[in-house]
Amino acid sequence: MAYYLGIDGGGTKTRCVLADETTVLAKAMSGGSNMIRLGETQAREALHTAVRQVCAAAKISPHEIGAICIGAAGAARPEIAAKIRSILAELTPEIAPEIALTKIEVVGDMNIALEAAFGAGPGVIAIAGTGSIVYGRDVAGHTARAGGWGFAVSDEGSGHWIGRRAISAILSARDQGLDTKLTDMILQAWKLNTIDDLVQHANSTPPPDFPRLFPIVLRAADEADSTARDLLADAGAKLATLAAIVVRRLAPHAPVAMLNVAMTGSVFRQSPVVRQVFYNTLQTSFPGVDVRHDLADPVEGALARARATQK
Repeated sequence: MAYYLGIDGGGTKTRCVLADETTVLAKAMSGGSNMIRLGETQAREALHTAVRQVCAAAKISPHEIGAICIGAAGAARPEIAAKIRSILAELTPEIAPEIALTKIEVVGDMNIALEAAFGAGPGVIAIAGTGSIVYGRDVAGHTARAGGWGFAVSDEGSGHWIGRRAISAILSARDQGLDTKLTDMILQAWKLNTIDDLVQHANSTPPPDFPRLFPIVLRAADEADSTARDLLADAGAKLATLAAIVVRRLAPHAPVAMLNVAMTGSVFRQSPVVRQVFYNTLQTSFPGVDVRHDLADPVEGALARARATQK
């Protein structure tokens, strides 16, 4: 029996799904494995943990896996893809390297997300998790992307962007003499006492873990904090702007009505405000586009690609 492994290597968590030709046999999850953001050591630990866990759950050995596809941020860079492939090949040292290379496909996280949403067909996928990017393909195979240039300069609407903007919103509110629940919530989360402490911590090197502030923004929004709700609405608008760029870039090659849009990632999944603003903005700009309400699951796209390599 052939076994196939799909991996979604995110910045906060790594998800695996192991299957045969027809049936999912096991799933596993470990910590983040984004090599650019977290480094090689942490990426290796997360990937090895997830693969070993999923194989143990299915009662097989890693060397029995016939094909692996992993989607990871930065995989378009050959050196990153080669390092990820090497890390996964370490799990099967008894297999010759040239054989291991043929059974491990490393692609960008947007590739497996697009596969999950639209298969081999046209469409646009908006990803908003720890980072963000919008990626699309038309019927002729032309592709376009917007955003996703890294947390320091881009990744609009992402968990990192929302967390960093939350600090800016707190300081802006303070400058204007306004109150926001975000202030006390974030001071408590970071175990700080004063605004001065907050400023120092936010500007520290290396920077703090801004994506972990996203759940706090969600909680403040649920408690009717207008600053938090405005921040989430802005995230949805920024993501819609990126999606609109991709739709317009692909439109010369295909009717807009054929470029349906899907969403994926923890920001979309956890925030109804982000989803609704994103949906409403795109529907207003492109009435012919179908913006799907159901979120795509990238790890399913990785599994589909792994299965396809053996056909």
